[in-house]
Amino acid sequence: MPAVTPSPSSSNDAGTPSARRTSWAAAAAAADATKPSRAPSPAPVPPAPPARQPAADPIASVPSAPPVNESGDAAREGAAPPSDAPAFRRSRPTVADAIAENAMPDFISSPGLFVKEQKPRPKGGIRGALYNLTGGAWNLGPGPKQRQEDELGRRISRQLQGSYNTAILSLKGGIGKTSTTVGVGLTLAEYRGDAPCAIDANPDSGDLVERALGEGIYQQASPRTITDLLENIESIDSLTALARYMHHAGRLHLIAGEQDPEVSDSLTAEEYLRIRKLISGYYSVALTDCGTGVTHNAMSGILQSADNLVIAAGYAVSGAKRARSTLHWLASHGYEDLARNAIVVITDKDEVSSRVDKDAIEEHLAGICRELIAVPHDRGVADGDLVTLDVLKPETRRAYKEIAAAIVDGYR
Repeated sequence: MPAVTPSPSSSNDAGTPSARRTSWAAAAAAADATKPSRAPSPAPVPPAPPARQPAADPIASVPSAPPVNESGDAAREGAAPPSDAPAFRRSRPTVADAIAENAMPDFISSPGLFVKEQKPRPKGGIRGALYNLTGGAWNLGPGPKQRQEDELGRRISRQLQGSYNTAILSLKGGIGKTSTTVGVGLTLAEYRGDAPCAIDANPDSGDLVERALGEGIYQQASPRTITDLLENIESIDSLTALARYMHHAGRLHLIAGEQDPEVSDSLTAEEYLRIRKLISGYYSVALTDCGTGVTHNAMSGILQSADNLVIAAGYAVSGAKRARSTLHWLASHGYEDLARNAIVVITDKDEVSSRVDKDAIEEHLAGICRELIAVPHDRGVADGDLVTLDVLKPETRRAYKEIAAAIVDGYR
């Protein structure tokens, strides 16, 4: 068998494989892969010229880097590299080093860096007219009034973790308690992603559902009341089953009060708490129309489960005094936090004469509650019939939005 002579291109004179590099990427990878060493090593032997050297490769002739110590400097001990084999040094960091040291923002975490922010579309007024005339080319953004309205909407629609309950009560009837419950409930339903629930716990044949649906529609509906719900509460295990005992005014879901005078005052605190526990599994916001007074049977259960209160009042002197008396009663009977964080709503239902000093009444009540909101006189509220947002004055709708925002702000 003939002897095979090793090719000079496969090994060098010392028997070490040739450090052949065929591209700039290979040369850069070899330089990046250089590891620091504690012990000095002999100077590398220049590799034999490759058999086929690409003429267009500008980095193929770069020699191997000299050994380095822990500090990254060339080893000073041992033999020095030949003068004709200059050490390989990187004049600038690699792309990988630059990305690692200066992380660039990406589209997912910082989309605003890649897309210009678009102004909200103005609605109404000169800004809205200019926007419509120019087809959106001139967008001055919303005005101060619209920005305030948008902020109220954001407060009302805030996402909640858990279920919350607001009790609406008063010591005097006919001053806007039920109309406030309906108006605020419809406003919550308009702005929130989850439907709110309103419970009629008025012991005196409350008319919450009639004010939300209208007398005619309510009479044609299934006569389900809070009493029917209590009788079958153990069998209700889903929202579908619960819906059989509820009425719907759009996205506002309602539980009707008992209309029979013989049993309307029979709702106890324990029974109300059972209903509240059931509702909390399906609704994040509940409103409870408590009726007149704070001492009827169910009131202790209502106050025990309430997260905040709305105290209804009127501009008449007697209405203002009763509202203040309600807050004092709450504070002295273990509900000081509820009284301190209460929202007093003054409804100008009867359009009192000019002899009444409205500012003095508001000042009289403002210092003993978290917030005081006035609802202007509106025939859509004052006539005691159906309450719908479409027929209310803009000022009345704005007041209901402020009440709804204040209620949600109190859910902490």
